[in-house]
Amino acid sequence: MGLRQAEAILLGVHDLQEADRIVEFLTREQGKRRGVARGARRRFSRFAGELQPLARARVTWFEKEGRELVRISSVELVRAPRELMGDLEGLLLSTYLGETLSTFAQEGEPAEALFRLTDAVLAALAAGADVRTVVRYFESWVLRLAGVFPPPLDCPLCGRELGASASLAASGEALLCRDCARTQPGAVAVSAAALEFWRRIGREGPAAVAARPPGEATLEEVGEVSGRVRRHFLGHELRSLEVLRRTLGSAGAGSPA
Repeated sequence: MGLRQAEAILLGVHDLQEADRIVEFLTREQGKRRGVARGARRRFSRFAGELQPLARARVTWFEKEGRELVRISSVELVRAPRELMGDLEGLLLSTYLGETLSTFAQEGEPAEALFRLTDAVLAALAAGADVRTVVRYFESWVLRLAGVFPPPLDCPLCGRELGASASLAASGEALLCRDCARTQPGAVAVSAAALEFWRRIGREGPAAVAARPPGEATLEEVGEVSGRVRRHFLGHELRSLEVLRRTLGSAGAGSPA
């Protein structure tokens, strides 16, 4: 049985039996891991107050070859997600961000870029950055890191630069130049403002993008396109996003997602 320790971002916490909890967490070195925190549901548990979704923490665990779940021995908070724990909107948003990470992170594989992205996004939210802009940044980058939504640079069919105009293929697989899109039934036009947003996130961090946010119409379009790509890749929508929208209203009504 091997002892491991790493800084991690806690993705989700679920009850297990009467006294335990399953904790899912993201590390730089080993990607997504899942483990059992024994006695975490007890009143005087050593984990009391530590298992907060999207907290940055120092996690120590034991793992044994062939076992899917590791055994978590300690969790020490490094940064609590206080900005997401104060109201219903924040709680629902944290669940959505956590499910997104859980869905796209690979178990047991290094996740340096995904860890840095998530840490920067959470730091921006903690500093009071515009929530909708930061969420759009996060969604777009997660899809980019997963390899399902590359930067809007070249048309995959003809190889030409996309320039200031493009269309999303009906399948949701790629951004095409307008000429190639004419041969693809059902392709949806994408605005220059949306393309500029996706190019900006390749140059700037979430706090910098949120300091000069695009307009509401652009944020809504970016969210719609990201959603099409995500649903095409997964074959379904994330449950937490559906719950968030039903509870708080559509993106156009002010919901962060």
